[in-house]
Amino acid sequence: MTHRIRAATAEDIPAMVALLRQLFAIEDDFAFDAAVQARGLALVLAMPGAAGFVAERDGKVLGMATAQLLVSTARGGPVATIEDVVVDSSARGGGLGRALLAAAEAWARAQGALRVQLLADRENAEALDFYDRIGFGRTRMVWLVRQIG
Repeated sequence: MTHRIRAATAEDIPAMVALLRQLFAIEDDFAFDAAVQARGLALVLAMPGAAGFVAERDGKVLGMATAQLLVSTARGGPVATIEDVVVDSSARGGGLGRALLAAAEAWARAQGALRVQLLADRENAEALDFYDRIGFGRTRMVWLVRQIG
């Protein structure tokens, strides 16, 4: 079966929210709230320096990824953070994740990014193995957060 990777649009947000429900079900750090996730996706899709991508097959959205630029003082220029990488459980193992990441990386490169980076749940062995296989390296850095709003 062939798939298509394309830029996400506002019309894709309901399908993307459904995919985020699957992702957040395996990530203890996040609580799923459809309205909150829809609002966040709308912001990403409208924001300069950000992009969303969907993978579809036969007109059905089966995967997604988002990317956003920021400046890295370590690299002395822009880098892209890739988030929300998820493929529907029924379509995993068919190359959609790899294709989504390739699209996000191509977008980042076109924006002048010097590096792509992503976070993954340390308990999600399947995702970590996937990222290892496609060439993402692990760092010794630890992501820390504090809620301020």
